[in-house]
Amino acid sequence: MGWTVTAVFFAVYTVVSVLRNDRMLNAGYDLGIFEQAIRAYAHGKAPVVELKGPGFNLLGDHFHPILALVAPVYRLFPSAVTLLVVQAALMALACFPLTRWAHRAVGPATGLAVGCGLGASWGLVAGVTKDFHEICFAVPLLAFSVTALGQRRWWAAAAWSLPLLLVKEDLGLTLAAIGGYIAWQALRERHTPPPAKRRSPLLLGATLALIGAVGTAVEILVLLPAMNPRGGFDYWQQMPDQGPSPDSLAGLLSLGLHLFWPPMKWLLLFMLAAPTAFLGLRSPLTLLCVPTLAWRLLAGNEHYWQPNFHYNAILMPLVFAGLVDVLHRRPDIAPPLRRRKALAFSATFTAITVAVYPLHDLVLPSAWRTPAHVRTAERLLARIPDGATVASSNRLAPMLTGRTTVSLVCFGTGPDPAAPTALPATPPDWVVSDQHDPTVKTPCPVAQTHRMLRLYRAHGYTQVAEQDGITVLRRG
Repeated sequence: MGWTVTAVFFAVYTVVSVLRNDRMLNAGYDLGIFEQAIRAYAHGKAPVVELKGPGFNLLGDHFHPILALVAPVYRLFPSAVTLLVVQAALMALACFPLTRWAHRAVGPATGLAVGCGLGASWGLVAGVTKDFHEICFAVPLLAFSVTALGQRRWWAAAAWSLPLLLVKEDLGLTLAAIGGYIAWQALRERHTPPPAKRRSPLLLGATLALIGAVGTAVEILVLLPAMNPRGGFDYWQQMPDQGPSPDSLAGLLSLGLHLFWPPMKWLLLFMLAAPTAFLGLRSPLTLLCVPTLAWRLLAGNEHYWQPNFHYNAILMPLVFAGLVDVLHRRPDIAPPLRRRKALAFSATFTAITVAVYPLHDLVLPSAWRTPAHVRTAERLLARIPDGATVASSNRLAPMLTGRTTVSLVCFGTGPDPAAPTALPATPPDWVVSDQHDPTVKTPCPVAQTHRMLRLYRAHGYTQVAEQDGITVLRRG
């Protein structure tokens, strides 16, 4: 059953992801960025990403060397679609351990409900259909690790969770939480003979917690600044401005208020608990969500609080593991009748969210047609030769990153980076811009894009084509 559910969702994820890519719904931020990094790895180079800035090493943005594992596949199939297929496979793989665990521990009906619930969950779907991100590696790693925790296989849980340090810098905190869980369970079972089996999990858990905490600290304080062009960790600024001192009562109240306000944060917490009919909250495994939720809710970036944020994908295996744990180990709070009601509620909630999130593309005729605007973009961009350097708007970028060197059209030079007054130090061969690009604020504000287009024209760039809002300029 586990492999069947995994195969079905791999096919579904792949189709939906490719259909969205064919409709130009992905962007340079982030699909283009990751293709540039993996393309560099595939040719034995450092992951320099021009979309982030001239000579920008992506390991100075986030610490994700695990991306190098995609390089051999990309070398064989050099396309942005390769990244989407790899992401679909990794995300779908998370269904396997939880489906098998639920099947063996509770029964085949529960196994099927859990596997399909996880696969169609809003968090996983939002993550798998939105560009490409490094956290696609964390989703199956956490699924296998938390399954091993639920089955009291401590060493397997540790082995599956250790690679989290290579996925992203903050996931060391989740690794530390897994170590803390193992140590806590060892302490709870300290009166269980024999003593040798009692001490080993405690030491293992403590060691894992230490590795996770130290690993995150080293990555954020040492490795990332060492590779960042600005010599620091770019995301400190995402934390809210400091008000009263956190040591004071007013500071603690301010911090508590910020943690659970505005109401969007409550919606996020509700959306996380509802797929398991709120039963998953009764399992300590659900506490493994706390490290990720803590930094997201504390951050001043409202994007982190929203249910459509791709980082919700890593939380879904944890909340569904909590459900399986309760159904298996707590018959006092989940007798057969309540179990059936909980699974029915879970299926109903998932069906409702499927109608909102991108899985509904499968039944929309419009999702299977290539829009005329996309066909125009493909025809115009075909004029750009392979190996050229291109300054591009956000949505056009991933159509070029596989065969050219792409930067953003709004990049220039001058005393104020937010309002460039000169061309880039190394001017591109081609410039392409789409006035219908919906990403009008970031990464390229409309006014900045228009300013740069005027500068390119003033410096002798010739307009090769302009159709359906897409402008193509050529140097000289």
